[in-house]
Amino acid sequence: MENICYRAITFYVMVLQNHQLEPSSKRVKPLSRVTSLASLISPVKAAPLKRIGQTLQRSISFRSDCRPWGRQIAPAITKRRDSKLWSETFDLGLGHMLSSTEIKRQEAIFELSQGEQDLIEDLKLAKKAYRDPMLKLSIMTEHELNQIFFTLDSLIPLHEDLLSRLREARKPDGSTDHVGHILVDWLPCLETYNSYCSNQVAAKALLDHKKQDHRVHDFLQRCLESPFSRKLDLWSFLDIPRSRLVKYPLLLREMLKHTSNDHPDRQHLDEAMNMIQSIVADINTQTGESECRYYKERLLYLESGQRDLLIDSSRILSCHGELKNNRGAKLHVFLFQDVLVVTRAITQNEQLCYQLHRQPIPVRDLEWEDLQDAEVRLGGSIRGAFSHSERIKNFFRVVFRSGGQLQTHCFQASDAFNKQQWLNCIRQAKEAVWSAECGAAQTACQDRARPQHDAQH
Repeated sequence: MENICYRAITFYVMVLQNHQLEPSSKRVKPLSRVTSLASLISPVKAAPLKRIGQTLQRSISFRSDCRPWGRQIAPAITKRRDSKLWSETFDLGLGHMLSSTEIKRQEAIFELSQGEQDLIEDLKLAKKAYRDPMLKLSIMTEHELNQIFFTLDSLIPLHEDLLSRLREARKPDGSTDHVGHILVDWLPCLETYNSYCSNQVAAKALLDHKKQDHRVHDFLQRCLESPFSRKLDLWSFLDIPRSRLVKYPLLLREMLKHTSNDHPDRQHLDEAMNMIQSIVADINTQTGESECRYYKERLLYLESGQRDLLIDSSRILSCHGELKNNRGAKLHVFLFQDVLVVTRAITQNEQLCYQLHRQPIPVRDLEWEDLQDAEVRLGGSIRGAFSHSERIKNFFRVVFRSGGQLQTHCFQASDAFNKQQWLNCIRQAKEAVWSAECGAAQTACQDRARPQHDAQH
């Protein structure tokens, strides 16, 4: 029976190869990165920190393999779809001489249009090369595929609509006068991305779990090794809509950069930029809250005393990831907005869960210390730099004192970069708590002073 399944998989892969389906490629001349949002976590395996406040701008694949949003292993060389610049399509015979600024503006508009076309092809490929064959071969159930692919199909007509409008606006010589009004009218459609992006954490967790099934793993591996995949795995295709979403502000910024203030399209482009920034921020917030709920639901408490209202009330997961203690044991640490939670990752009912290892630590009472290399040795004792004990790197200490209670953790990050990211997250979390408490105290003082002020007048 398995041989029949493998032959069927091979047949599907061969059919896809013959159709020469290829996913989209990045332009050779990419635009600069957005700096207003932090980089999203990458799907490749590297180090262990996951920043959550940046949910849209990083890949969600970190959810299960505990890898960082920072340094990444260099991607494999992939086959790119042929791309061209707008200047290569402009008909000088029908047009007129353009300034260098206008040429750059047209290039950005062309990039927007080409990106939509590539996105549509990728989404259709994800359905035809992955979802449909896995359903027909019963490699996954329809329910499982619906959870993983979620509303991917519904995004195709949305982007086909924008591409159609952009093509209609293009003049015979290949140039485009106005796109701002098109974007202002179309951008509200992107609110449908809310549900898709919010589902990505659960989708990635299910996909990683299903990869343990040798039939799923074999199918995905055969697709990965086939030309049509361009060495991109299934999750890379499922993550394409998110990466496209955060590309819109970049493209609009580039258009505005080369659109003069008195240009007829300027006002609409400014409006479109405000709209997309608001939409991305809203989706980012909702995606972060969804991710926070996902992990809170997977916390396991050994005793009722470990339950903490600060966990229950948290809506923000600042960061999380795998760290080791000074005995070499792997821990999964969550930094919520108001509490640090130390857990051990376990499997329960075929689902990855997180069992609390120690009592949760309120961020307001948390103290931290950056330990220099060679200050800690295995077994937990502190030593001098010239001891003969094994040299240990990338440690930091977290301490919690409450009454007579003392809780100390020495955590080891995978490298210096990730240690610094953890320290930055902890510092920012403490600053946020301090700021919120100061604001609440100031408001309380104003509320107490108001009745006295009203009585005097």
